[in-house]
Amino acid sequence: MSILSARSWSPYAAGILIGLLQIPAFLLINTALGASSSFVTVVASLTAVFDPAILGIPYFKSHVATAKDWWQVALVAGVALGAFLSVKMAGTARPAMSEMWGRVMGIRSFPVRLLVAFAGGFVLLLGARIANGCTSGHGLSGLAQLAVSSMIAMAAMFASGIALSAVFKRV
Repeated sequence: MSILSARSWSPYAAGILIGLLQIPAFLLINTALGASSSFVTVVASLTAVFDPAILGIPYFKSHVATAKDWWQVALVAGVALGAFLSVKMAGTARPAMSEMWGRVMGIRSFPVRLLVAFAGGFVLLLGARIANGCTSGHGLSGLAQLAVSSMIAMAAMFASGIALSAVFKRV
């Protein structure tokens, strides 16, 4: 069986591979792995097509100026493509809506599930930009650099996840 068609990969091997990906990121383009900035890069670039004045705002200008900004866009696109190919090759597709979600939320409508997922993604992305980094940025890159802000951010994310899962498991 090919590793590409395996049902799952060893989390240790995958973690090592992701960790090793930090090395070329830092050496070649002087940046860390992350994902949430790619949203700003794409939105600012598309908006600049219709209103170039948007690039006069320092926050937006700083996210479209260099190759490292587009590196994150390529990384996010690669993650999505890789996840899709992994599911197809391993044949591990799952239902679009888990039974637990339907039971906890009391709603079994797929369109409502999509709306809630979109709203959750929006809030998550907003929080990531406020925190100046997402879980991949803080968890992979920030912790690799022993950044105190990333340690605090990851502790808060884990505590929030544990608390929320405890609430969901009770329902």
